[in-house]
Amino acid sequence: MYLNTNSSYTKERVIKRLVEEGILKSPHVIRAMIKVPREQFVLQEYKKYAWVDTPLPTFKGQTISAIHMVAWMNELLDLKVGHKVLEIGTGSGYHAATIAEIVAPEDVSDDLKGHVYTIEIIKELVELAKQNLSRLNYSTRITIIHSDGSLGYPEAAPYDRILVTAAAPQIPPPLLSQLKIGGKMVIPLGTWSFYQELTLVEKKSENDFKIKSVGGCVFVPLKGEYGFKN
Repeated sequence: MYLNTNSSYTKERVIKRLVEEGILKSPHVIRAMIKVPREQFVLQEYKKYAWVDTPLPTFKGQTISAIHMVAWMNELLDLKVGHKVLEIGTGSGYHAATIAEIVAPEDVSDDLKGHVYTIEIIKELVELAKQNLSRLNYSTRITIIHSDGSLGYPEAAPYDRILVTAAAPQIPPPLLSQLKIGGKMVIPLGTWSFYQELTLVEKKSENDFKIKSVGGCVFVPLKGEYGFKN
C-alpha cells in the first residue's frame, strides 16, 4: 500500500479543510472529530497515515472509514446529547467514539448522557475495538456486541439514531422496526463491490419512512442475514 506521508496530513489541517468544504458544519461534530485520536484506532503499521483522509485496512478485508465519511455521516445523523444510537459495523471503534463524544460528552451529568450500542460480526474486530475503546475510557459510553448487525440489537431498542457502516442490498427490516418514530438512520445501499448510495432514512410513523439518497459512496459489504451472501 502506498500513501503520501507529507507532513500536511495533520488533524488540524484535515479538520480545517473539511470545514472549508462544508462537510463539517456543526460545532459538536467538529469538536468530536477534533477530540477523538484516530491514530489510536488504526493498526500499528498505518499510524503514520492516521490523518490521511482515506480508508485504512484493519482485519479480514475491513477498513476504518475515511475521515470525511465519518464527518459526513455524523452530520447527517443530526446527533444530540442523550441520544441512544445503534451502530452496525464497529470496526476498530473509531466511528463509535466520535458518536459517543456527541451523545455522551464527558462534561454532562450521567443522567443526561446517551449511549452507543455497536455491533460487529468479526470476532477479531470486536477484540480490537474493545481494547481501543477501553484504553481511551469509552467503555461506559459504548457497548460492543459480537453479533449479526443486520438483525440489529432488540434488547436496547428503540434507537434515536442508527448508523450502518457497511453497504447493504436493502434496508434490513429489523433496523427499521428498531428505529424510534422520529428517528433517523444513515445506511449505504447498492452493490457489494462498486458504487453505493448513502441513504438517509427518517421514520415518520410505524409504517411510514422518508428515504432519500444523499450521494455516492463506497463501503465494504454488510454481512449477515440481511446482508450480501457472497
